Amino acid sequence: MKLGKHIFGVGAMTGISRIFGFVRDMLIARVLGAGRMSDVFLAAFKLPNLFRDLLGEGALSAIFIPMYADSRHDNKFAQNVFSWLMVGLLGITILFEIFMPLVVWFLAPGFDAVAGKMEMTVTISRIMFVYVIFVCGSAFLSAILNAFSKFLLAAFMPVLLNIMLIGALLIAMFFGTPHVLYLMAGTVVLSGMVQFAVLWSRIRRRHFGLRLVRLRWTPSIRDMFRRLGVSIIGSGFYQITIIIGTLVASFQSGAVSWLYYSDRIVQLPFAIIGLAAGTVLISSISNALASNNMRSVHIQQNSTIRRSLMLTLPCVAGLIVLAHPIIQYLFQYGAWTPESTNAVALAIQIQVLVLPAMVISQVYSKTLYATQDVKTPVRTSIISLCIASALYLGLFSFVGYLAVPIGVVVSGYVKNYLLGRICRRRGLTNVDGRTTRAVCAFGLLSAILGMLLTLVPITGLITLGLSIALYGIIYLPVAYLIDRKI
Repeated sequence: MKLGKHIFGVGAMTGISRIFGFVRDMLIARVLGAGRMSDVFLAAFKLPNLFRDLLGEGALSAIFIPMYADSRHDNKFAQNVFSWLMVGLLGITILFEIFMPLVVWFLAPGFDAVAGKMEMTVTISRIMFVYVIFVCGSAFLSAILNAFSKFLLAAFMPVLLNIMLIGALLIAMFFGTPHVLYLMAGTVVLSGMVQFAVLWSRIRRRHFGLRLVRLRWTPSIRDMFRRLGVSIIGSGFYQITIIIGTLVASFQSGAVSWLYYSDRIVQLPFAIIGLAAGTVLISSISNALASNNMRSVHIQQNSTIRRSLMLTLPCVAGLIVLAHPIIQYLFQYGAWTPESTNAVALAIQIQVLVLPAMVISQVYSKTLYATQDVKTPVRTSIISLCIASALYLGLFSFVGYLAVPIGVVVSGYVKNYLLGRICRRRGLTNVDGRTTRAVCAFGLLSAILGMLLTLVPITGLITLGLSIALYGIIYLPVAYLIDRKI
């Protein structure tokens, strides 16, 4: 497998998706602002996204792909897993539709203080939760394609959601509708259907033989669900901390929206770099471990760390310097206020510090999953999750919503340290001197260029774009030479 080629391809598709996502968020900010209506939509939208990350793109993929590879791509095994998944998703959806008022109250209890806000969130959440069936089903279909090294279509699928939401928001802007939240919730569900249909069509054309079958409780299914149950918390560490953060932030007006937008900005480089590397790395390392080729494992890990941090560290420096103008010139229109700009920018400047830890944690966690160890990532995640929750609750009365990004940063580095220590003790990772020297050089170069960036006057989108472009034009060639020569 050409690791660099696939990581670049997945990263590029993810980048396209995130660009459309930013256009979507700009329109959401323009139409809904950063107050009551945006809080309702974003809180409701977070719930199906959590299930997508936990059941679809997180734990299920990490468990299924190695087992599917070990079974030599057995179609009967895949069909049985798919059938169990769809039945389980249907049952989960029915339960959440029934108990949605309790779920929303648990996730955002502060909404109850505003008349009608809790009731509207429950209604929108019920509509949007149907999306879980289709988006988790789509994630499983994507895992099938990924197992055959077909990464690009799956990585491109989120673009469909963003394009359709952009269309709905443009309709609301130009034609006006008193029911914009209902329009957006229905669009989310429709986009899930389209994603599922496109992936299903590709699966059928590739003759992978996937279809619904009568449920069979086999030893492989029992083993998969046992591992899945253990690993859900571990794979969903970051998403769970954000959900708990939403609960805490709901007690401060506008904070749910501020944290959403800051998280979106910070997640952009992580999705393009960290998640892309993790998606490809698990298949590559699984094959190397199956051949008992630890030298290949270490080479791939060091190469991934160097290249990932080469791109991540300048993002950290750039976002610290440019957080305020990015939010101001991308979102400060219509109902968006300068107060919201300042609040989101400050959250970004804190939360972006966790990016290096999150990227390296992908290497450690995917390595452990490739060895079929699902318990260790869970243990480390429970520890870091408890630390994050304690910081959220303990600091909220002092720093308000900023307790959430502070908790994310501290807990992220704790998790990274624990995972790295365990991998080193087991001989699963060996960061060489070249990687250490290169990362230090990337960090120094990023810091110097970041300080120079503070001297550039930014007065609008054009100068903002030119500043970012110039930053990249100077940094990338120098960093590439460092990676090649050091």
